[in-house]
This record gives sequence, C-alpha cells and structure tokens, in this order.
Amino acid sequence: MVVYNAKDWFGLIFKFHKAETFHKLRLVMLSLAVYTAIICVIEIDIYHLQYASTTAVHSLLGFVISLLLVFRTNTAYDRWWEGRKQWGALVNVSRNFSLKINAFIPKEEKERKMKLAAMTAAYAGVLRDHLRNESTFVIATNLPDFMKDEVGDTEHIPNFLANAMQHSLLEMYQKEEISEGAYLAMLQDLNAFTDICGACERIKKTPIPYTYNIFIKKFIFAYIMTMPFGFVSDFGYWTVGITIFTFYALASLELIAEEIEDPFGKDSNDLPTDGLAETIAKNVAEVVR
Repeated sequence: MVVYNAKDWFGLIFKFHKAETFHKLRLVMLSLAVYTAIICVIEIDIYHLQYASTTAVHSLLGFVISLLLVFRTNTAYDRWWEGRKQWGALVNVSRNFSLKINAFIPKEEKERKMKLAAMTAAYAGVLRDHLRNESTFVIATNLPDFMKDEVGDTEHIPNFLANAMQHSLLEMYQKEEISEGAYLAMLQDLNAFTDICGACERIKKTPIPYTYNIFIKKFIFAYIMTMPFGFVSDFGYWTVGITIFTFYALASLELIAEEIEDPFGKDSNDLPTDGLAETIAKNVAEVVR
C-alpha cells in the first residue's frame, strides 16, 4: 500500500508511480489517438464532410456510463473496506488472545505459553500469504520452527494452525492447567480467528458477476470508438485530445475498481497486510514477554 500525505494537494497531482493507470493505458491511448486522427483526416481533409452535431447522444450515454462506474467503484471500495475491517478485527483478537495467554496460563507452563503465543503471532502472516494464493511452502515459512515439520501435505494452513492452537488450549484445560472460565474466554477469541479467515476468503472468492464486468467494458469500448464520429464536426482535430482524455478517465476508474476489489494482494492500492502482520507479531511478543 502506498503511504502518502493526503494534504499534499499539488504534489499528488504531479505524482506518478509504477502502478499509475496512465502507464497501464499508454499503449491503448496511443492506438486510440491514431484511430481518432485517421477519422479526423478522412472526414475533414479528404471528404470534407459536413453534418449536424451528434454530441447529445454521447452526453446521454456518458451519464449512463457515469452511473455504472459509480456503482462499480462503490462496490469495489466496499470490498476493500470490509477487508480492512476484518484485518482490524484480527489485530484486536490477536492482542486479546495474547493478553489472556499471559494472564490465564500459569508461569510454571512457560514453554506451553510461549508456543501458544508464537502460534498466535504467526497466524496473521499465514493468513496473508494464504489470501495471496502463495504456495504451501511459502505459507509454511511463517509458522514457528516447532511446527514446520508437521505441515505435511496440508493445503489450508490457517486451519492447520488454528487446529493446533485449539488442541493446545484443550489439553491445558483437560489437565486443569487453566480454569473452565479461562478456557471458554480464550476459546471465544480463538474461534474469531477462523471467522476472520472465512470472511476474508468470502471477499476474495466472490468477485463482481462476470456478465456485469464484461458489460461495463463493452459499453466503454463502444462509447469511445464512436465518439470521434460525433465530435469531429464540432471540434475538428481537438477530437483526438477529447477522446483520449475521456477514455483515460473512464478506463482508469474501471482499472482502479478491479485493483481494489481484491484487497489482499501486493498492488499499491491493496491493504497493508505486511505491516499489519508485523504489528500483530510485535504486539503479541511484547505482551507475553
């Protein structure tokens, strides 16, 4: 995620970075400029066509496209914000669980306490890489050293880690190392880990409906490709610039929506899951230490 100063108004206007939509669209914009220029040459210089302006139709269609893109962008941002809320909940539940580990597990069980704390600190990193579709080997590198040989052919490592935490907690309760009240309180926090994982997977695995996504792209394509015919009689060669700028604005909104609707990746506008995972690990270590 890009960290920036929202109050640096003029600085942001002239700032470009590698994920900027302009870089992604530059070849398409160049092709569109050539296409529009050819239409202008044919209509103005070769055939000297003169006909009534048809910009009213594109004005109406532009309003429709604006409504579609507003809905598209809002839907994508809702998914981004829901993902941020789930990771905020993960930060809180990790802190709460580590506080209970420190308070409820006797000092005599230091080794068991440190192992449970290590698993708690590792969960965020495991979930982060799981949501990024990393390989099992990469995800397992986030696990504590004493668990890495136990992964085997496990495919869902967040469940594997949560299961190990559940068994550790249950074993302490059965050996009466912790009270029933402490067990139930810790179990509630532990269940929240799996709830958060499931909520994040729901966001990731439920994209915007295919037909709706394709319809927006087709609508933008048809709108832009017919724009030179409607504007050249009024604006002449300025139609090239108008068409490119309109395409850039519409296509950029669609690209931004595509990027943020899956907020768990490594793109510049995705959630700062790396930083959040590090924060959780540090917080857990400080509490238990």
